Amino acid sequence: MIELITFLILIGVGYFVGQHFESQHYASIKAREKQTLHIPLMTFGAKQTLPHAHEAQMFVGSVVVANDYFKTFSASLRNLVGGRMVVYESLIDRGRREAVLRMKEEAIAWGASQVINIRFETANIAGQQANQASCVEVMAYGTGIR
Repeated sequence: MIELITFLILIGVGYFVGQHFESQHYASIKAREKQTLHIPLMTFGAKQTLPHAHEAQMFVGSVVVANDYFKTFSASLRNLVGGRMVVYESLIDRGRREAVLRMKEEAIAWGASQVINIRFETANIAGQQANQASCVEVMAYGTGIR
């Protein structure tokens, strides 16, 4: 009985605290995205002409984002029946947007006028066993030019 009560408390705390931190993170992301709108991100194809640049430098933004206990539990239930993993979609979205912001903020500090040829990499950090938290690393990199 104690295990059930502990489990329900963890689920409840995971849900409410996770929602709070996720909404705070999204608010921070939205505010920072508004501040960095003046730096365009562009990707060029192999046969397209690149913009002229006096200087160029590679910039990397990396972040590791963890899921809360409630989302990890609900994802394991979804894994039994299949379907979209909506709880992980917000995790990936937050990670991708945060990584891009970190990359742009580095480029802005350097004095870049734009960042070109953006690429993403992701890696699963944990979550292979039931008692581990689900974490994902998202890395965005691109070439800043000025």
